Amino acid sequence: MPLAPDLEGTQCEPVSFAWARDDVLLYAVAVGAGGEDPTAELSLTTENTGGVRTAVLPSFAEIVTAGAKVDLGDVDASRVVHAEQAFRVVGPLPVEGRVRVTATVTEVLDKGSGALVRTEAEAVDAGTGEPVLTSTKTLFLGGEGGFGGTRGDSAPSPVPDRAPDHEVTYRTTPGQALLYRLTGDRNPLHSDPQFAAKGGFDRPILHGMCTYGFTTRALVATVCDGDARRLVAMDARFTRPVVPGQSLTVSVWDTGDGTVAFRTAVDGEVVLDRGTAEVTAAAPSA
Repeated sequence: MPLAPDLEGTQCEPVSFAWARDDVLLYAVAVGAGGEDPTAELSLTTENTGGVRTAVLPSFAEIVTAGAKVDLGDVDASRVVHAEQAFRVVGPLPVEGRVRVTATVTEVLDKGSGALVRTEAEAVDAGTGEPVLTSTKTLFLGGEGGFGGTRGDSAPSPVPDRAPDHEVTYRTTPGQALLYRLTGDRNPLHSDPQFAAKGGFDRPILHGMCTYGFTTRALVATVCDGDARRLVAMDARFTRPVVPGQSLTVSVWDTGDGTVAFRTAVDGEVVLDRGTAEVTAAAPSA
């Protein structure tokens, strides 16, 4: 079996990552900010609007930590699926920053048809060493199961069985994936028709993290009253692919004590599920 043995606990060497204001503005536009109304979400898309201070969409955390990768062994990349994603920020992300990121495999589960590998990346300020954020990525490695490992528990869905308290629909554009790839994810699955066909898709699909970013915007717009600094943590599971040009409907439930549940759907089919988020009661001071 090509999956690296004794993978749990494996850590990569620290990698450096730096970003500037243009990077966070590009990211926001790449996940749809201002796409339907250029005068909306100006704190996410501009740096020189009178009376508006630039804020970083907190799901930018995945961009910050993407370069820290643990060697999983000689696995078949075409059968690797992004299963879940989470982040937690210590405070509002700055519009410019420089960090060191270290990723550690925290869990390896045997799902029979494949292995579920969870990796947590921690970013610390490059100058002070103070924690900035953590980002957790879970990958499903098809064909790598059956090694006798723990299967893991199946937790109940956090989404309440009632009508949502908020619902927002955003339309993606046919070229959405071409824009999002400029944030750093150049996987040809999202741009090359022939490569997408090898994966069983009629056309290139949207990055899962682009759908995640659209969903983050919906949380900011609803339970954060438009203030991105109030969203401190988010976790969700990818369930279906999205084709650029489709509309995303995000349903949000207030669950009390600063927590919310959410899911995202396309034409009634859930594409992002079992979502939870944490929101501060008021924007942290600068």
